[in-house]
Order: sequence, then C-alpha cells, then structure tokens
Amino acid sequence: MKILFAPSEGKIKGGNEIFDKDSLTFTKNSRNEVLNLYQNYLNNSTTKELSKLFGLKKEEEIIYNKNIDIFKEKTLKAIQKYDGVAYDYLSYNTLHPKAQEFIDNNLIIFSNLFGLLLAKDKIPYYRLSQGSKIGDFDISKFYKQNFSDELDKFLEDEFIMDLRAKHYEKFYTIKKEYITCKFLKNGKVVSHWAKAYRGLILRELAYHKPQDEDEFKEINFKNLTIKEITQKKNQKEYIYEITPS
Repeated sequence: MKILFAPSEGKIKGGNEIFDKDSLTFTKNSRNEVLNLYQNYLNNSTTKELSKLFGLKKEEEIIYNKNIDIFKEKTLKAIQKYDGVAYDYLSYNTLHPKAQEFIDNNLIIFSNLFGLLLAKDKIPYYRLSQGSKIGDFDISKFYKQNFSDELDKFLEDEFIMDLRAKHYEKFYTIKKEYITCKFLKNGKVVSHWAKAYRGLILRELAYHKPQDEDEFKEINFKNLTIKEITQKKNQKEYIYEITPS
C-alpha cells in the first residue's frame, strides 16, 4: 500500500543532522535545481517579494525566514518536521514502532518545495506558501513534468490511498485506480476538519496496513460511517458521515 499526503504550512524548527540534499528518495537533480533557485531567491529578493513567497506580513517573520540557509539547517524526518492539523491527529511520535516504520516507507508527502518525499526523508525547516511561485517559476508544474514517470513506477503494483488536499493534484495525476475520502457532517462537506480526519485515517492505516480495498473496508474508523461509495473513472471515493462520539 502507498498513501499520498499533503504537507502543512507549520513546521518544527531544529533537528538532528545537517541537511543532505542527496539523501532524499526521489529524483535528485530536478529537485536540486528547485532548491538552488529557492535559496538564491531568498538571498536576492525584496521584503515585498518574500512576503508573497512566504505568505507572511510581519516584517520580523519575513526577515527570519529570509536569513535561513536550507543547506545548513538541521533536519527531522518529513513526517516529524510538518506540524499541522493532520499531523497532530496522526500523532506519529505516539505510534508503535512497527506503525511508524509503515508510515516511514509507505507515505508520500507532496511538498511545495521538495516535490516528492517519503515520510522518512530528512528535511530542514523552510517557508513556502502553498501555490507560490519562485519569481515566475511554477514549482508544481515543474515537479509534475520531472517526477511523474518515477512515481508511476513506484506506485505500479500498489494499492493507493490518496489523502492529499486537492491543490496537490497539480503535482501528480494518478494513472491507476485509487481511493479517496470525503467527510460529511449533517450531510454537508467539511473542509478544515477534513485534515483532522485524514490524520486519523492515516493513523489507523498505519496499524492495520491494508493490502487491498477489501482489507481497507474492514477497518472501523472511529466516528465515521460509510454513507456512499462512488466511482468516477479510476477514482473510487468513500464518503463518510461523521457520527457523534
């Protein structure tokens, strides 16, 4: 099984080892081009330009992020570096070691800066607002062009769960059948809290490790009831109603 996941705006600062750009799992040369472009942009851009890049308004926060050299920053596993709602509800550090190992090797995170990451890839702190370009450079388009073939092969024989936010479909289009999830409360689609339920589903997947859809359907997700399953081309969507505790 392989699970596709989104990053988060929030990230934990600090870590253990200095960033090694050549240690990351997927295509290196293409990514290095983006990383060098990003660092040069930080070094040579105005506060106004960086405000847009970072999605920040406070000058002290902009200056702090401008002065970061990602190639000298210390790292954590990507799954520990990101610090958002979905990651809080996953609570990776409280998982059993075997469940952590499953996440490390089977979760693919779509990073706004790094492109494709396995959860175990060690990355530094950085700031890049979702959807931002580096000047005129379109990051998502670049990664889609340069990483798709490699990811196609990586996913070729896998059962796929897509838990990404919709924005990250710009980075990669899945070519084979896969499963997504939608969450309803009182019949209405939830948006912000969908992140929390993606994290909770990921946590259960780490424990149950389903190898196909039949095994996935057997998982009893707390406070979620399957309302409907729809099929559109190669996407099968499980629609869950959020039920009271």
